[in-house]
Amino acid sequence: MALPQESFYTIEDIYALPDGERAELINGRLYCMAPPSRIHQKITGRLYQEIANYISRKGGSCEVYAAPFAVFLNEDDTTCVEPDISVICDPDKLNEKGCSGAPDWVIEVVSPGSRRMDYSVKLFKYRAAGVREYWLVDPDKDRIMVWSFETENTDEYTFHDKINAGIYHDLSIDFASLGL
Repeated sequence: MALPQESFYTIEDIYALPDGERAELINGRLYCMAPPSRIHQKITGRLYQEIANYISRKGGSCEVYAAPFAVFLNEDDTTCVEPDISVICDPDKLNEKGCSGAPDWVIEVVSPGSRRMDYSVKLFKYRAAGVREYWLVDPDKDRIMVWSFETENTDEYTFHDKINAGIYHDLSIDFASLGL
């Protein structure tokens, strides 16, 4: 008996999805995305606000984007992700469709359906693509994992901690004050 063929998708298939449907494309595999929970949106919104306010005060060249925002990690058409928060400091990576290349800083908020993807598949994709810093915020475990791929450091924090952003020397986010 022949084994069923696994479908191989491209970015073209992402753009062909019906309105309102979201999916990520990783190595030619399509991963449907469920709507985020209220706490997921609250965390993402507060973090986006902190980072956007910091960038606005500093007037730097970096830009912050919240999902849905397309990030094309590879130079091929087999990977398109939507990190919850992307900080891009190279304006040449930005185009009308999103970000072409690795953001400098990516934050993902873990949902029950994204746990395996966020902790393994995306971790390795982001590292290989050249993301400088990856935060994984896990509300179910009261944990924030921070990977600095430049220094090869990994640190673990809780929702009671103040965390320094690695790509900025003077930005720290106090999770206890975010009202989560």
